[in-house]
Amino acid sequence: MADKGQLQESIKAQGEVVRKLKEAKASKDQIVEEVAKLLELKAQLGTDDGKQMFALKTPKGTRDYNPKQMAIRESVFNTIISCFKRHGAETIDTPVFELKETLTGKYGEDSKLIYDLKDQGGELLSLRYDLTVPFARYLAMNKISNIKRYHIAKVYRRDNPAMTKGRYREFYQCDFDIAGQYDPMIPDAECIKVVHEILTELQLGDFRIKVNDRRILDGMFAVCGVPDDKFRAICSTVDKLDKASWEEVKNEMVGEKGLAPEAADRIGEYVRMHGGFDLAEKLLQDPQLSQNKHALEGLTDMKDLFKYLELFKITDKVIFDLSLARGLDYYTGVIYEAVLIRPQNVHPSEELVSVGSVAGGGRYDGLVGMFDHKGRKVPCVGVSVGIERVFSILEHKAEASEEKIRTTETQVLVASAQKNLLEERLKLTSELWDAGIKAEVLYKKNPKLLSQLQHCEETGIPLVAIIGEQELKEGVVKLRNVATREEVDVSRVTLVEEIKKRSIQS
Repeated sequence: MADKGQLQESIKAQGEVVRKLKEAKASKDQIVEEVAKLLELKAQLGTDDGKQMFALKTPKGTRDYNPKQMAIRESVFNTIISCFKRHGAETIDTPVFELKETLTGKYGEDSKLIYDLKDQGGELLSLRYDLTVPFARYLAMNKISNIKRYHIAKVYRRDNPAMTKGRYREFYQCDFDIAGQYDPMIPDAECIKVVHEILTELQLGDFRIKVNDRRILDGMFAVCGVPDDKFRAICSTVDKLDKASWEEVKNEMVGEKGLAPEAADRIGEYVRMHGGFDLAEKLLQDPQLSQNKHALEGLTDMKDLFKYLELFKITDKVIFDLSLARGLDYYTGVIYEAVLIRPQNVHPSEELVSVGSVAGGGRYDGLVGMFDHKGRKVPCVGVSVGIERVFSILEHKAEASEEKIRTTETQVLVASAQKNLLEERLKLTSELWDAGIKAEVLYKKNPKLLSQLQHCEETGIPLVAIIGEQELKEGVVKLRNVATREEVDVSRVTLVEEIKKRSIQS
């Protein structure tokens, strides 16, 4: 093996090779190969005690969560789950990886972001990209035709992460789906209502839920002169309008996707339209769009959708927006996306500015049939909440407000004011645990009372149960309110009841 000096020189030289290849914009495979050589050389370079050097970091696009961050996350999950349950959903779980063929061909251009796993046992596997395709596989495999389910789990995308904006390679999705043959737009309206409830309860700020329909988009593309074989590619480009200008989107459609400029201009006239029930009625009068079978079905259903949303009293937050496309291949009908917004400071008539999508979904009536040998279809509609972006917003809000976040749910600390009472403290703590009380005790034989009280103040524990020789003789416990410092003697027999009562009040 080369000595340490030679290895360091080799690493330096190999690093230079990688740098030059990147500057020359060499092929990805060539760069990956040279980077692998560089990493191999670095692995050979050991420290003085013979241990290999390695970087202490999380993989790109992932992160750790500390107790404060997890407390915020748990609170968000609880809000979302309680909403899903309020609407009658039951939960399922599926494997974190699927057969590669299960995921292939379901995501359009996004398929390149799927993580493939090395073959470890005769099967070609990929990490799940979302929770919708595994759900469709689950329905087909178990021959289920009706279910309202929620699923909260991690998914994986080989994307370029933007972690400050809540975009990761490993992240949670919170999905709510309704599968079954029902009358049009009733379950679709409920999914939008679910999004409205969650975003309202989380208090993220003002938001809008944009809705459109894949059938309207397909009809629009047809009357604008888009060839059938370009529908999905153009749809994927239109989907970028929330992040790019119309000029950039048009250039991609014409320059990269080969669409005729006049067809792109006609699409531009439509995608600038937004409204509500009134826009659906207006488009039904459009001499060309109204003659297209798909667009006619979509616009008729859109009118019904807004009727139901009116009954749910949420139309003030919902916009029918013809620029909404959602690029996933499996959508067949209504599509929607919730965005957080901030008002411009210029003038009341100014448009609201989107600061990012936090939920999205739609109808996918053909996906289950793709997995069924007989092509049996199960109509489905669902929504997915982008928990990571929601969490990023709430984390920044918590930091800005400097509010103290409790990371435990401990109700009471069992303490003593005198020495040699460890056994009595442990005995009382055990009694409280057995009664369902969340209790703690310091792991010292003779802690100072001041140290025990300081622990409560630092961690937010609201009550202290103090025992001493006198309290033990009298069969009482001194219960102290940490915030007010008020103390009261409570009978040992009624202590559990008193702690529960005070916990409810706080």
